[in-house]
Parts: sequence; C-alpha cells; structure tokens
Amino acid sequence: MSTSRPDGPHRKRVKHVHEPGDLHELTFSTYRRKPLLTNDRWRGYFCDALAEALPAAGWQLAAWVVMPEHVHLLVWPVEPTDADVPGLLRRTKRPCSLRIKDDLTAAGSRLLDDLTVRERPGRTAFRFWQEGPGYDRNLRTPAAVRAAIDYIHANPVRRGLVNRPTDWVWSSARAFAPDVPATADDPPLTPLPPHLWDG
Repeated sequence: MSTSRPDGPHRKRVKHVHEPGDLHELTFSTYRRKPLLTNDRWRGYFCDALAEALPAAGWQLAAWVVMPEHVHLLVWPVEPTDADVPGLLRRTKRPCSLRIKDDLTAAGSRLLDDLTVRERPGRTAFRFWQEGPGYDRNLRTPAAVRAAIDYIHANPVRRGLVNRPTDWVWSSARAFAPDVPATADDPPLTPLPPHLWDG
C-alpha cells in the first residue's frame, strides 16, 4: 500500500462532498505543523473534545490517531444523508484549543506568544490548529476502508515513535487487536456498517 498522503503544506480549499454511505478520512494539522501534540495532557484534551463532539455533531468514529503535528480520523455520519464535516471539526478543535490556551496562560508560557497571530490591526487570535478544513477523502469500499485503517494505525511506526501500532496509545490500533486492551479514555468507536467492512 502506498504511504503517500497530503500531510505536507496545509490545503486551504477543500470541498467536502458526501454521498450516503460514505466514510470520511479526515486529516488536519496543528498550526504551521508545529509538533504541539507531544504531551499526554494535550492529547487527552483532544480525545475528550472528540468524544463529546461525535454525538453532538452526529458522527461515528471508526479509527483515529493523534500524531505530534496532525490527526487522522475515519468517521461517518449517524444519518447517511447528513454530513457536516466543518461542524464536527469545529466542535472538536475549539474546546481542545481553549483548554490548551488556558494551560499556556496559567504557565506564562512563551509558546502562547508564538501561537498568537495578528489577524488585522488591533485584532489577534490564538492558533493551535492550522486554519481551514484540512483534508477529506471519501471511502466507499471495504478494501479502501481497510487500507485507510491500516495507514492510520501505522503512522506512529513509520515515524519511528513505536515498534508496533498497538504500542502507540494515542490511536485506535488496540481496539482492532483482540489480545490488546483498549484504554478507557479512548474516544468511542462504533462498529463499521457491513457494506464497508469485510472483517
């Protein structure tokens, strides 16, 4: 399987297209792809926000991984015809970003200044996430879904962070390995619909 993915420069113009039954492989990055998701506390904030955003925005989660500078999610809408990707991303990113900003403010961290950008004269904004919707790829066959899950779970291994996908606790890899216990605080996964999973 090819390991090529658009994890390079941020793409600002992404059109979200959905057909009933599609899964979406979403990829989004931290601000300027800085390695900001490198501590367990902040990765935990992301998982908390995702767990709350999924039911609130009407989405289900099939697979995920949190990397130091980007995130991959494999999701599909509860209602097949209703797919508000921007709503899911907004409900996930914003609470996570606000909690991290509070941490930086309380610590008097210089990183707060690095992540505060001038939008226009007299207005600044805290940027933990790269602006825009990131990357959205639709998946329609079991083969494509399986390949995407394998790719998502292999991310930490390819980067040399761990030796096996299940060694990286910030992903759903252990949920797919029957002999490895999942973490209680993981975002909730939903079994894939039969037409998209042959496993």
